[in-house]
Amino acid sequence: MASRIRLSDLAEQAGVSTATVSRVLNGRSEVADETREAVLRALDLLGYERPEKLRERSGGLIGLIVPELTNPVFPQFVQHLSTNMLQQGFTPLLGTQFAAGSTEDSLVEAILHQGVDGLVFVSGLHADLNADTKRYESLVRNSIPFVTINGSNDKIDAPDFSTDDRNAVTQAMRHLVGLGHKRIAFTSGPLRFSPARAKYERYLECVEEMLPDSEPITSETLFTVEGGQAAARTVLDQGATAIICASDIMALGTIRYCIDQGMNVPEDVSVIGFDDSSVMPFLSPALTTVRQPVPAICHAAVRTLVAHIKHTSNQMDSATFKPELVVRETTAPPRG
Repeated sequence: MASRIRLSDLAEQAGVSTATVSRVLNGRSEVADETREAVLRALDLLGYERPEKLRERSGGLIGLIVPELTNPVFPQFVQHLSTNMLQQGFTPLLGTQFAAGSTEDSLVEAILHQGVDGLVFVSGLHADLNADTKRYESLVRNSIPFVTINGSNDKIDAPDFSTDDRNAVTQAMRHLVGLGHKRIAFTSGPLRFSPARAKYERYLECVEEMLPDSEPITSETLFTVEGGQAAARTVLDQGATAIICASDIMALGTIRYCIDQGMNVPEDVSVIGFDDSSVMPFLSPALTTVRQPVPAICHAAVRTLVAHIKHTSNQMDSATFKPELVVRETTAPPRG
């Protein structure tokens, strides 16, 4: 083993006695299955390598496909999904894409060769409304259970667990209109992705409902810092006093552009992000953003997938989760 196992740490994590931990590690049979699984989960969560003789007792593998890890919201999804899988007795097998490297299809092919029992896709090609869905249809034909996260697609026969993007934009617009803003912009990455499309369409509706005398101000770029900078330039040139960004990363680029132009946030322009990834409260100014309920999404997605894998439920229903506007320091009334 890479490090010596401390029985007391395992006992505390699993909520059992050190004697029970010892019996599990020694493969004794007089331990309830539920207790044994609790100790095995504690081993995984504390980073210990399972003893060889116990590995066959563990559950199967679940493939976890994410588009990248540079955006801090995706490691957050990986953490919560992995924890839920381990608690269910399954081991996550992570696959992540990168530029000029692994594609989603190549990752899935490699992971399937490992004999996984199911798959979780986070913000993958399932969210691309222009993408070919045959890759997912093949999984269905081969009876490989899978769920998608943040990318509902009516063409794919699988449950999706997503944040309510329309509600997110509604909250952001109400907040800015309440502060007195009348020139509110919306910036996003490619609108061919269903979450971006849902936000964009709701933004247009909100402008018509809440600001009937104003015109929409929009920019479609990329979900990157550079994309946020480019979008900020476009919408500020059109007189925007507030900007709703479709991701926190874009919001960071927007704030950087404003500062480079000698503008102050929020005195000269208000900025709202989307995700509330872990570092956002520690920025200066701290970002006002719409928080995705990541723990709840991950719990529901894994629970549903495992139920299908274990044939304890044939029903795999999609679910939508309400986000929360977190008001911090990047929004204020407009000047004048």
